[in-house]
Amino acid sequence: MTGGTVNGTGALEVEVQAVGAATVLARIVAMVEEAQGTKLPVQALVDRVTLWFVPAVMAMAMAAAAVWLAATGDVARAMVAGVSVLIIACPCAMGLAVPVSILVGSGRAAELGVLFRRGDALQRLAAVQAVAFDKTGTLTEGRPRVVAVHGPDWVLPMAAAVEGQSEHPLAAAIVAAAVDPPDASDFTASPGFGAEAVVDGAKVAVGAARMFDAVPDDLARTAAVAAGLGQSVVFVARGGKVQGLITVADQVKPGAAAAVADLAELGVGAAMISGDTPAAAGAVAAGLGIAQVHAGVLPEGKLELVRRIGGAFVGDGINDAPALAAAEVGIAMGTGTDVAIEAGDVVLMRGDPRAVVSAIRLSRAVMRNIRQNLAWAFGYNIALIPVAAGVLVPFGGPQISPMLGAGAMALSSVFVLSNALRLKGVQG
Repeated sequence: MTGGTVNGTGALEVEVQAVGAATVLARIVAMVEEAQGTKLPVQALVDRVTLWFVPAVMAMAMAAAAVWLAATGDVARAMVAGVSVLIIACPCAMGLAVPVSILVGSGRAAELGVLFRRGDALQRLAAVQAVAFDKTGTLTEGRPRVVAVHGPDWVLPMAAAVEGQSEHPLAAAIVAAAVDPPDASDFTASPGFGAEAVVDGAKVAVGAARMFDAVPDDLARTAAVAAGLGQSVVFVARGGKVQGLITVADQVKPGAAAAVADLAELGVGAAMISGDTPAAAGAVAAGLGIAQVHAGVLPEGKLELVRRIGGAFVGDGINDAPALAAAEVGIAMGTGTDVAIEAGDVVLMRGDPRAVVSAIRLSRAVMRNIRQNLAWAFGYNIALIPVAAGVLVPFGGPQISPMLGAGAMALSSVFVLSNALRLKGVQG
């Protein structure tokens, strides 16, 4: 359970696996607070402007008072002009323009199941033009099942004996399909290739075709047919000779195709990166409408591809962590491994790929809101400070009194806050 539950009548035995700051809820709160306290790059520009804003306004107030005193000799008129400039100036609106949008936007994101671990990811995600997806566990359910076993009767139980010590989703499917697999020893895993162990006195290797020097023609043909159907293929060798294969299928997530289509509407291209065979990866990509497919990619190759493609990368596994860290914006599935979550800039608490679209829409809405706030804050001060100083009076125009200046200044901050609160209505 994530938060808690209520026990009715009867006894209840509970095993607490995490308490206090280690709970999922506490981690979510910590990530939101971290994002809300982070300064965006655009804030640096605002900070530089506001650094000089107050001294500049004070200088303008003294200049206005001096000019009116010299022109009219009226001390009261001169004081009104100087005080009006000081009162109507609103550095508050400038200071609030960015952080209040981040505060409301990140809170709304949390409601939609999108957690920005780093506040600056909001600004970077709004500008991405491409999103690369990992396949297994990201675009697919990550709960594959064995479809068929080709080869001698020992293929499945011995493969399950080896895969029993692996954390790969395909390994879990093979173990689930086997009945009473034998024990294995001397287990070793090669990320991107497969695993091997000693089973019943013989060395058994389980993995992709690239793990073996040669694959029998009949098994290669069977593998090609299965890959064309979008199935993953795992070869099994004993004594250094490939003697069987296991085909595994993983269901595509219901929201995957809709996510790709929605990204296209936003002008964001989609790509898929997979360690699976080109045929299997291509079959899944074709069903989702993804044209750019990179298959047979090892973990280190995934890292290089992400750097070359640019934009955001979405992943969920241990092997995805380097790519998540290297991407312009790393988006980790909250249903994935802790390593991937820690490497990501954004965490999707629901395993739906459509949450990627929600994150991009929200980040763009936040940045648009920030631009509106800054345009108002700067425009307000540029337009009304000269009026408060009385530059329009010689031309028959008005001069704002201190009382009206105070009201205008307050309304300026209220406008910024009200505009930021509109982000609570952003839909996922």
